[in-house]
Amino acid sequence: MQPLTREQCIAAEIAAAVPATAIGEPVSSAQITRVQWLDATNSAPAHCRIDGQLNPVDTSDTARPIHFGVALPANWNGRAVQLGGGGMNGTVPALAGRNMQSELAQGYVTYGSDSGHAMNDPDAWALNDEAIRNLGYAQMKKTHDMAYVLIQRAYARAPQFNYYVGGSQGGREGLTVAQRYPQDYNGVLSSVPIVGFSSLMLGPTRIRIQEKPGATWVPPVKGNAILAEMMRQCDNLDGSVDGVINNYVDCRAIFNVNDKQGPQQPWSKLQCKDNKDLTPNDESTAACLTSAQIDTLHYMFSDLNTGVTLPFGRTNFGMWAPSTAIAAKLPSFGNMSPPGGLLMKERYRGQEGAAETAPVFATLGSIGVTGFVMQDVTADPLDFSLEKHGARYAQIAQWLDSTQADFNTFAKQGSKLIITVGTDDTIAPSGEQLNFYQSMLDVMGREAVDNFARLFVLPQTGHGLSGTSAAIDGDGKVITPAEIPSRLDRFALLTAWVERGVAPALTQEVTGATGTRPLCSYPNYPHFEGDDRTASKSYVCRQPRFAQ
Repeated sequence: MQPLTREQCIAAEIAAAVPATAIGEPVSSAQITRVQWLDATNSAPAHCRIDGQLNPVDTSDTARPIHFGVALPANWNGRAVQLGGGGMNGTVPALAGRNMQSELAQGYVTYGSDSGHAMNDPDAWALNDEAIRNLGYAQMKKTHDMAYVLIQRAYARAPQFNYYVGGSQGGREGLTVAQRYPQDYNGVLSSVPIVGFSSLMLGPTRIRIQEKPGATWVPPVKGNAILAEMMRQCDNLDGSVDGVINNYVDCRAIFNVNDKQGPQQPWSKLQCKDNKDLTPNDESTAACLTSAQIDTLHYMFSDLNTGVTLPFGRTNFGMWAPSTAIAAKLPSFGNMSPPGGLLMKERYRGQEGAAETAPVFATLGSIGVTGFVMQDVTADPLDFSLEKHGARYAQIAQWLDSTQADFNTFAKQGSKLIITVGTDDTIAPSGEQLNFYQSMLDVMGREAVDNFARLFVLPQTGHGLSGTSAAIDGDGKVITPAEIPSRLDRFALLTAWVERGVAPALTQEVTGATGTRPLCSYPNYPHFEGDDRTASKSYVCRQPRFAQ
């Protein structure tokens, strides 16, 4: 095929009006606001960049357009990739990438959107139902359809293969398009998806509400003792005491007191004598916890009864799996606490013992609590209650959650799905992700799932799918954290499966500075049976004791 030229890019035909009827979800109009030709650089190939907006049907002052971008490479490989967002979105993804290994540099058309609001936009958009539905699902379809119009104009044909690639919010978006718009995609690569989005936004808030009484607060000073106890019970479940919890299923069964599998009192060894903490500032691994503090740990690490009926009849949300990040220094987000942060060092307004000048609790997803659910962007998230806000919570879950376990339509047309999660993720709770994996197996069956999907788990890695061994091993020894191997070109696996029918092995090998390790399909985990912890040949993917 002849290369796309500058002259073709800036021709009037590219920027011609696009009828609203060309877009599969309702818009009032579709506008192209800029067309520019960008010459090749050291980090991106020559391409035609088109920007525009898809305007809302709602005419109220809280409504917002969807800003989109499409990058059309001069040398097209006949394929396209829709790129997902991150956090609460608000910006068009980096379509050109940051180096010559990007999808655009490989010849793919890349496209994406800000999902219908700007990152620096006043919070009023969060009060608009159309804007919330755009974030939840509609913007993906609207952006896809607009991109296809422009691809057809530029190259006189549609892509032979179309993919969705995203992580976190973008990972959820990938699941969403496979669930809601399966006919539009040949392959989806979903990393660390925030599956139950509505409950995830509320998760950190509900922990802080649980901690409103001073007695239930678990301060970070207790982190080392909590970590040491998790490692004591879980480090050796994978055949090796090395500071890595590979057997994430059996470890979770120990600390999830609502799954009817493990012990009902997993923290009993840390129970303060006579339920009195005489050394509340003890930072050592010997620190104790009161019964009220243990109740809060149960809340953090067990399945949560949401109190409402969520999509597909669900009434629970998988909170955090046991995480070595419990005692780690978590990232800072300005004046906000880390999203999904588990132990908070300060007391917030509305909590017992907080000063009058204490900050209002806020996380990355708090606008979803105050705006989407409470419908008051000035509200204190800790004033959320099921009695007042439960009905709205259930309503927005229909728009935001990506928990549909039946992918039969997607699978029957030959489309493929690869999902990867990490069990030390303090942002997207791995408990919910693992519950979602299990629901797919329960609904579709193992054979059907393996025919179209790979459900990979990287034990003890975080939201970026990287991680290290803990600073304390299962024998209570202080050790130097070492990198956990996690590198793998999963997009290459996906495209080979989609385009050449080369199904990825159920066990892959990941690499890193410290060696190699197997990447196992859920619920299996890497079990050590050799003599070299740095070599994948020393591990086998084994089924855990509590596999369902």
